[in-house]
Order: sequence, then C-alpha cells, then structure tokens
Amino acid sequence: MNALQSLFEEMMTSRVSEAHKEVVFHLGDCRDVLANLTDESVRLVVTSPPYNIGKEYETFQTLDQYLDAQSGVIEECVRVLAENGSLCWQTGYFVRNGEIVPLDALLFPVFRDLGLKMRNRIVWHFEHGLHCKRRLSGRYETISWYTKSDHYIFNVDPIRVPQKYPGKRHFKGPRTGQLSGNPLGKNPGDVWIFPNVKHNHIEKTPHPCQFPVELVERLVLSLTEANDLVLDPYMGVASTAIGVLRHGRRAVGAEIDPQYHSIGLGRIQAELQGALKTRPMGRPVYQPPTSNVARKIKKRVPKGKNCSVLRK
Repeated sequence: MNALQSLFEEMMTSRVSEAHKEVVFHLGDCRDVLANLTDESVRLVVTSPPYNIGKEYETFQTLDQYLDAQSGVIEECVRVLAENGSLCWQTGYFVRNGEIVPLDALLFPVFRDLGLKMRNRIVWHFEHGLHCKRRLSGRYETISWYTKSDHYIFNVDPIRVPQKYPGKRHFKGPRTGQLSGNPLGKNPGDVWIFPNVKHNHIEKTPHPCQFPVELVERLVLSLTEANDLVLDPYMGVASTAIGVLRHGRRAVGAEIDPQYHSIGLGRIQAELQGALKTRPMGRPVYQPPTSNVARKIKKRVPKGKNCSVLRK
C-alpha cells in the first residue's frame, strides 16, 4: 500500500469529532486522488477547475483538448459521487482574442451524458475584476449544481438569509395578521453576492483565482451532513477544505502547484488551531462611502430625472 492509499484508508476508517477533523490534501495530479477513492464514497464534489486562459498553474490547450481533459476528470468525479450526492462545478469564461466562451455551457452535455441532473445554475456576483475596454466588464461566474439522482440532500435552513420585509404579514385569508415569511429567513435564491478574493480581502493569498470560504460553506451546509466526505479535485490554497472542516465534514483534494499546496497546508493548520481569519458568513457586502464627485453630481440632477438630463 502506497502513502496516498494509507492516508485514504485512515480517513475512511476514522470518525470525525469536534476535536479531530480529517483532511487529505495531495500534492500532485487530481487523478491520483480519484483513483484511490471508492465508488460512491463522496457526498459532495465542489471545485473551480482551470479555465484554460493561461494562468501559471495551467498549460494552454485548444478547447477540444481542454474539454477532453475535463471530461475525464468529471467522469471520475461522478463515479465516486454518492447516489444522493451533489456536484458543484464553478466556472467562468474561456477568453481568446476578445471572444468569450461560457465554460458551463460547453460542459453541460458532459454532465448530462453521465446521467447527472442540473438543479440550479447559481450566479455568483462580485464587484471587482478586470476593466474591459471593448465589452462590458465581467462581474459574475456560475456554479452548476448537479445531482446524481432525484433523492439528494438539500438543507435550506442552515443557509437562509434575512427576510427583505421581516415584519410582513398576511392581509387576508385564514392566516390574516400572521407573519408571511419564514421566521428563520428566506431561501437565498440562485444569485449569490460574495466579494471575490482580491486586493484587501482578508483571505487573500498569492493564488490569482481563489474561492471565498463563505461560498464553500453555503454549499457544504446545504448539500452535506456531519461527517460526510467532500472532494475538491482542484484544491488550490485549500479554501474548500477550510469550509468543510469548519462544519464537521471531511475533505479530500489535490493541488499540482507546490507553492499553492504549501500555502493551503498552512491555512488548514491555522484553521484547525482556530487561528485562520476569514470573511464571516452573512456579513453584508461593503458599500464604499459616496465620493465627493458623486455627491456633487447627485445635487445637480433635477429631482425625478436621470443623469441623461444633466447639463453644465
């Protein structure tokens, strides 16, 4: 039995408690990890694969080559996914010479051909990114949520968000006067607003395309249960592992870049020691104060008019 197999054997036979959480974070190809996982042993697959746009951790391929490579990894992820499990594949665009190609659309037939069923196409919206000159700046990516069957885990209560009108009541019918919204909060919907990990974000590391931990936490809390195994084949700096360990689940994944793997190990250790700082779940998105220029423009716009009528 090799070292990697030994780690998996230990993980599969150990029980998780509050004081002892398990993670296997392999330095190397994710296919090595997948080969050591048994069929239907993973409750949730959540990852953000390379986009084939020339980042330092990927080798540029033609789209056909990229799709072929991704298809092989996805097929293995489906093999290890439990019958009542979920797969969440977060992607953006492949960009070449100003033309964009939505990767989730290209990969949709791959998942369908493997028998998966899409439950949501979640839009992750953020405010910061590259400023485009010849098209609108991209400010969202997508999380394609698939399940293996119609009988899957979905717990909405742990991820409810505050009601927009918390005091709203029924005004007619048998429930007149009673609160019309769920007292625990509302379903968060399929548009999620989290800051991406850029610049002064508390979780920022040298990795250029880093998951926010709170995004992982929302998926883990809603799609898994205590002690479940969560797989991230492209772990990066271990944001998935952190979101998993924080809620009493087990994590397994791989990262091919030694620098990011080392950073991820450090973050995992800090999380296990209770020392890792992350953006808390549920914190409202920061709204910068209105600039002096914006305030002056606002004063010059006649009430009830839009900016198109602004005159010097």
